[in-house]
Amino acid sequence: MKAIICFLLLLPFHITAQEQTSSEKFWEQLKAHCGQVYEGEITAGGVAGDGFMGEKLVMHVRSCDTNDIRIPFFVGEDRSRTWVLHMNEDKIIRLKHDHRKPDGSDDDLTQYGGTSSNVGLSNIQVFPADSYTSEILPAASTNIWWFTIDETSLTYNLRRIGSDRVFTVRFDLTKAIETPEAPWGAED
Repeated sequence: MKAIICFLLLLPFHITAQEQTSSEKFWEQLKAHCGQVYEGEITAGGVAGDGFMGEKLVMHVRSCDTNDIRIPFFVGEDRSRTWVLHMNEDKIIRLKHDHRKPDGSDDDLTQYGGTSSNVGLSNIQVFPADSYTSEILPAASTNIWWFTIDETSLTYNLRRIGSDRVFTVRFDLTKAIETPEAPWGAED
């Protein structure tokens, strides 16, 4: 019996943590920027008169909780938009667009978005429009939003399937800028 115990003690013993899913790896990359603010530029889809062209575009990874990340997206002086990412217990991420009026109340069109259909990749998460989005914005029923992230940039992207609508903003993660005012409706 002593020989068996000695043999077992000589075997390599490894306690391994459960490997992170791709969505968790994406989440951790994004959380690493919590509190930081970055300027962006439109790299696809901007057109004159759309409210985005010629405006300063800023994202602020403002709050990072275990299951929620809030990223206000400012377009010039317009502080109405916040991207809200939520990771559920299955490690699937949901994206919602929280839109507010200057007084902080909900905009008429708010909380649209979608939930990833799987864990995605560590550098990309995709969100097809959900049924709530179809209900409040029928034209957006075929929207697909996605974020990409790497060491130097984060992109926010929108593509409306069946149309020419495409929109991409690329944020430079190598150059943090000054923290802006809070988004409309923020509760600190």
